[in-house]
This record gives sequence, structure tokens and C-alpha cells, in this order.
Amino acid sequence: MKIPTTAKRLLRLTPLLVLPLMVAGCQKKNAYTTLYDRNISAHPPHCLKLSVFPPDPAIERAAHSLYPFRSDCPYTLAVSTKEGIHCNSNANAPRKTLSNFPSAYLRLELRHGMKLLYSYYRDLTAPPDAGDLEEAFDRMREATGLRGAK
Repeated sequence: MKIPTTAKRLLRLTPLLVLPLMVAGCQKKNAYTTLYDRNISAHPPHCLKLSVFPPDPAIERAAHSLYPFRSDCPYTLAVSTKEGIHCNSNANAPRKTLSNFPSAYLRLELRHGMKLLYSYYRDLTAPPDAGDLEEAFDRMREATGLRGAK
């Protein structure tokens, strides 16, 4: 059986078409961000108060190296982390064995009082570290126009 010329071309191009999808699937920097107040960059926060939950001295030190936080500020940056996440669902069994199933996360929420202004969430395959926090903080600073970072 002879393969038509167009089919041969398609077979030759298949690796070139699939390669970008494979590279995109291997990107680890997939974070979900939401800007709830579109006008925040016109009037960015002039200060931030830090809240870390659960308490983590390493994350707190990393945060203090990025910004001069004040305890009397009405704007709160809530940083929450979790590590050692285990999913016992059988529906995820193939995904857990064949991929880098997340075992931790990093979440940032910027609030003015109780009003949520910005959020950042990223699944991680290792415990969150200073580099993860710096990347999240930089994205928040870009989105909100925050000034005064160290």
C-alpha cells in the first residue's frame, strides 16, 4: 500500500507540531492570578501588613527581604502555604504515577480590610521556598503597581 504524499508530509511534520505542546506541558511556572480591583494600579497600596499561615519563619524572612512590612497598615498580604499534600483518590492514580503531581502550594492574597484585591495561587512539587515567594511577589507588584519593595 502506498502512502499519499500529503500523509507523508504530515507524518514528517508531526514531531514539529507536537514538540511545542510537550514543552508547554513541561512548564512549571503555571500560577493562577486574579486581579479583583482593576483600579488598584491607579492607587496602589502605600504599605503592607504581613500575615503568614501556617507560621513559617523561612517564608517570613523571605517576605521581609522583599518589602518593608508595617503592622499598622490597612492592606494585608496573606501568605499561605501547605506541603505534604497527598491525594488518596483512585481517580488520580494514573496522574500521580505518570507526572509531577503537586505536593504543596503557595497562595498570596492582598486585601484592604476584608475586601480581596488580588490573589495568586501556584501548585508546587516541592515545599515553597524564597524563590517561589519572590516570583509570586514580583507578579503581585506588577499587577498592582505596588511601590516600596526592597
